[in-house]
Amino acid sequence: MDLRSLTVSGTLREIIDILIVSYVIYKLLVLLRGTRAIQLMKGILIVVSTWAVSIWLHLNTLQWMMNQMFNIGVIALIIIFQPELRRALETLGRGKLFSRSTEEDHLVHERVGEVLKAVNYLCKRKIGALLVFERETGLNEFIESGIPIHAELGSELMINIFIPNTPLHDGAVIIRQNEIVAAGCYLPLSENPFISKELGTRHRAAIGVSETSDAISVIVSEETGQVSLAMNGLIVRDIKEESLISKLYDELRMKRKNDEKAPFWKRRSRNAG
Repeated sequence: MDLRSLTVSGTLREIIDILIVSYVIYKLLVLLRGTRAIQLMKGILIVVSTWAVSIWLHLNTLQWMMNQMFNIGVIALIIIFQPELRRALETLGRGKLFSRSTEEDHLVHERVGEVLKAVNYLCKRKIGALLVFERETGLNEFIESGIPIHAELGSELMINIFIPNTPLHDGAVIIRQNEIVAAGCYLPLSENPFISKELGTRHRAAIGVSETSDAISVIVSEETGQVSLAMNGLIVRDIKEESLISKLYDELRMKRKNDEKAPFWKRRSRNAG
């Protein structure tokens, strides 16, 4: 057998080995991002750096202390990182560790979940609401007509905004990614003559903004408590919970992927309006 071919084969194996390990480490870092494990890892790096300095400067006492710490370090790490290890194993069990959908999909899931909590609370009590999700087309024109909020998206805040007889009850809440940008916003009413006369101002406003932009609107009727979804100039009345979750997840996830693919100057121009 050719020695040269063996060398090439061995090099390829090493490259594949390095690529696999690098990919696994990258995925683990993605899972740990945004958790307290990042701060713990920084602490571990400081300890390892101290150990290296003790060896370099021949600090025997410090080196002995570091060695004692490392002897119990494996057990300590398992205890300290128990939540993160559990999360990683659960992700691996669901087959998502090596999938492309990671933190971004998780954020969309959280976003839809918060909206669903608020919508369920409001529709059970027949509290009217209008939630508008900004997508490719900027909605700054309508945002400026309302009251700036700039708060993290949360079900409790959305519920409080739409409680009757509060200053921000009337108007729409505009959501950009994971942020409630403004509340009490005024939207253009649809002039489509074929819209049912049963629909009130909220529904017409939801259709109107979807006619002038690619925004998605979720409406809660204060008369019936029914939930509707408006997009592309159309409205689906009394949409079921499963359909609402599926549609919001698909559309918001698609929007997020488009944002990631777009050049940075286009993303900035969208946010500018």
